[in-house]
Amino acid sequence: MGNRAERRIGLLGAALVLAAALAACSSDGGSDAARTTTTKASAATSTTAPKADDDLRLDQIQAIGTHNSFHVAAPKAEHDLLVALNPGEAATRTYSHPALATQVGEERVRQLELDVFADSRGGLYATPKLREQAGLGPYVDEVPEMAEPGTKVLHEQDVDYHSACPSVVTCLTELKAWSDDHPDHVPVAVNIQFKDGPLIFNVPGQARPEKWTAAAMAVLDREIRSVLDPDDLITPEDVQGDHATLEAAVLDHAWPTLGESRGKFLFLMVNGEPYRSSYLKAFPDLSGAVLFTNADPGQPDASYVGIDDPVADGDEIADLVAKGYLVRTRADEPNEQGRTGDTTVRDAALASGAQWVSTDYPGPDGAKPSMGTDYTVELPGFRAARCNPVTAPKGCDDAAVEPAS
Repeated sequence: MGNRAERRIGLLGAALVLAAALAACSSDGGSDAARTTTTKASAATSTTAPKADDDLRLDQIQAIGTHNSFHVAAPKAEHDLLVALNPGEAATRTYSHPALATQVGEERVRQLELDVFADSRGGLYATPKLREQAGLGPYVDEVPEMAEPGTKVLHEQDVDYHSACPSVVTCLTELKAWSDDHPDHVPVAVNIQFKDGPLIFNVPGQARPEKWTAAAMAVLDREIRSVLDPDDLITPEDVQGDHATLEAAVLDHAWPTLGESRGKFLFLMVNGEPYRSSYLKAFPDLSGAVLFTNADPGQPDASYVGIDDPVADGDEIADLVAKGYLVRTRADEPNEQGRTGDTTVRDAALASGAQWVSTDYPGPDGAKPSMGTDYTVELPGFRAARCNPVTAPKGCDDAAVEPAS
């Protein structure tokens, strides 16, 4: 029996003991009418949590995610320099996210995004040029980990590098600790975006990122597996099973049920080509791979698609998820919807059936702290996940997807 199964049994036993004690101490049990829930939203606040629906599949749910989940806005001294370089681009980099554990915990997020940079020798991104110009002192004094080898997590070298967790290992260690404490969560998707290009800003002496070769991608997989155990992961091989290809399994709706996948993570590649081919060189047919590639439907490794515009492409999203693919879409762009409060894109994203709707402004606070508007992206009842509006079976109960603890 796996550690997660043992934890669930232990939690179940504790819950039964507690329930018996409460029953013995109660004099009247309260009014049945007062406890009756009339809507799925009110079920989340019921005194009795519903039984978890473990028969639903991963592709039959919907959850909120965050865009550039690691991102922390630059301090004013650096931001002013960035404005001088390109005011329009600087305005799109003013959002900040809290620690990943806070996002999956307090903000009820179930999809995250990490931008990753190879750093095989360590120190490649440890001396940001904009920081030097702003006179803020050595970055390694603040984040010693930047001097060590290992895949780093940041938005852009030298100019937009502040991160809630500076390395893949640090990010995943934080997530695993939270997951171990909350083993019944629906799967958390971690989107991986490979970064290895030059800056769009004219910054002399900027770091030149290492290229994401097949060998470097294999190192990333090993880093992920160094933190997460096999029973923490949903992998392409898990889904493919006995099917001839991963796509064949997807079209056969062979995604795991929630009962099989609670407490787990899956990793999804944001990039298309040439990164997909490099990854397949490291892991032919995705054998032994951690990441699901961002392949076009019709390719043997097709399983997950990122579609950013749910307004223009809503019908395509609905068609793909109905066929069995997983889709991530976006509710907003930085410095746009959060500033204006326009919910058109958000509402289209939630209605599209995409399994994950990504935002820079998750609940409960949304854009209020940074933009002063009431714009926020969350599910009804502030749930962590709900029945997918396109793919969920008839009679699916939102409250049973991830019952509130």
